[in-house]
Amino acid sequence: MNFPVLAITLDLDDTLWPFAPIGARIDQVLHDWMRVHSPATAAMYPVEAMRELRVRTFDDNPHLHHDLSALRRLTLAEALENSGAGLDLLEPAYEAFYAARNQVEFYPDALDALHRIAARVPVAAVSNGNADLQRIGIGGLFAFQLGSREFGAAKPDPGIFHAACARLGVDHAHVLHVGDHAEMDVAGAMRAGLRGCWINRDSHPWTHAGLQPDLQFDTLTGLADWLDGNAPLPPLAAGPGA
Repeated sequence: MNFPVLAITLDLDDTLWPFAPIGARIDQVLHDWMRVHSPATAAMYPVEAMRELRVRTFDDNPHLHHDLSALRRLTLAEALENSGAGLDLLEPAYEAFYAARNQVEFYPDALDALHRIAARVPVAAVSNGNADLQRIGIGGLFAFQLGSREFGAAKPDPGIFHAACARLGVDHAHVLHVGDHAEMDVAGAMRAGLRGCWINRDSHPWTHAGLQPDLQFDTLTGLADWLDGNAPLPPLAAGPGA
């Protein structure tokens, strides 16, 4: 399928890197941090208990589902208070979490493909997560990062896609949203008027009747290859005599 792509919006977690190993590492890092700085909290909330508290906090605060950082802070605050620890530990504990959250291991294809894609068209990160591209070290490949916390609503809300298109200065129909989640990324973007590209690494079946992804690949390299054959070349830099 050929159509003009003038810009790309890109999901992060489970598109550029798997999140499950990050989540497991975060749980252990936080527990180890609590063992040193608040042993009573570590004793009351071993890894599984802290995980259960986080799930309950999420379920109890649907108005904050777009803001995972706020939900994490609520979880940590409750654990500290319930165990008799001071809330002066809240921000240091959050920083321990956030440092671990931004230690990512890219899918083998992702980083090279991302460089190729960013050389072709402007790329904006649009994510419901709270990764920090500058900490990860790839911020220079993106025109900007728009998170659900910053915007105030999470994908698949059409507004976050529209806001990204507006910042890119590109019409919805010429922006390709790329992500791993069939609903939040692909179907959500297409309902908002964007093109949708499904990075389906695990061969999941498509279940949205009446709607098909514009593109589908099992790696990000597939998209980079497609762009090589379909995207316009970037403009040449102006020479000294221009």
